[in-house]
Amino acid sequence: MQKGWMIRAGRGGKLVEDFEKGYIAVGWNSLGDFNKLGTTDQIRETYIAEYGNAKPSKTANAVAMIRKFRDEISKGDTVITYSPERREYLIGEDLGKYVHKPDRDLVGDYANARAVNWIGSVSRDSLPVSTRNSLGSTLTLFALQDFVLADLQKALSGAPVSEEEDSTEEDFSDTRDQVVSQGHELIKDKILSLQADEMEELVAAILRAMGYKTKVSPRGPDRGVDVSASPDGLGLTQPRIKVEVKHRSGAMGSQAIRSFVGVLRTGDNGLYVSTGGFSKEARYEAERATFPITLIDTDDLADLLVAHYENFDLEGRALLPLIRVYWPAE
Repeated sequence: MQKGWMIRAGRGGKLVEDFEKGYIAVGWNSLGDFNKLGTTDQIRETYIAEYGNAKPSKTANAVAMIRKFRDEISKGDTVITYSPERREYLIGEDLGKYVHKPDRDLVGDYANARAVNWIGSVSRDSLPVSTRNSLGSTLTLFALQDFVLADLQKALSGAPVSEEEDSTEEDFSDTRDQVVSQGHELIKDKILSLQADEMEELVAAILRAMGYKTKVSPRGPDRGVDVSASPDGLGLTQPRIKVEVKHRSGAMGSQAIRSFVGVLRTGDNGLYVSTGGFSKEARYEAERATFPITLIDTDDLADLLVAHYENFDLEGRALLPLIRVYWPAE
């Protein structure tokens, strides 16, 4: 069955003109001839020996793309690449042969290439939003979904490529929601990777970003309070916040909440942070407490982090670095 593949022509499409000469290519020249690397495990071992493994996810992506480029693209498969300057997708047919030519200038200085017969091109603006979104992956090489391949082939033949009325806005919204959801989960992963003392510092950083002055209790017996916060930092003005931070797996139960209530005094507001969440009984205990208590789980913590990150100080940003992602306004 014919498959479709997207391969990027270098960063920013800088190799498009070289690709147009009849080849697609990938880097990793230091690995030599891909045919000599053998199995996936051997590819991984060779890659790590050459480039290291500081980021295992980066290693896994590289190994997967090397294997796909060498083994999974087949003769007759559709191959596309993108020219950002022209906003066009070049569409071609793989000629079925991976070559390693370190002594020939096939595609810039890339030695690992495949021959392609380019058939034509399609304007990105002529494609449905759902297809454009699917083609937006930043991976160097990835397989095309069936509907994307079908849309590209229709556009190439001159047939109209349409989508249902209002689907553009829906696809746009769905993609945005997906990006936000993925970002939320990745931020949670980063939060959960922190050490217990770093988690206390993170909570304190969020409170400082919200306008409070904080004090993190030294290690050792803290009598149920890990972080204290107030407008003046001395606890002389209200609201006066006392925070307990539990960074562990497993939901906190009602007894933990009752113990925390025992350290609160008149004028205190309690904040209980648990990355393992809370049991139903614990939430009920917090609701019936005589002091105001707010329970914060990992989802809540991630939301607070994003909402107030712009006001984070240097210590907070160093603890959990984030970058802003801009999105077109509706």
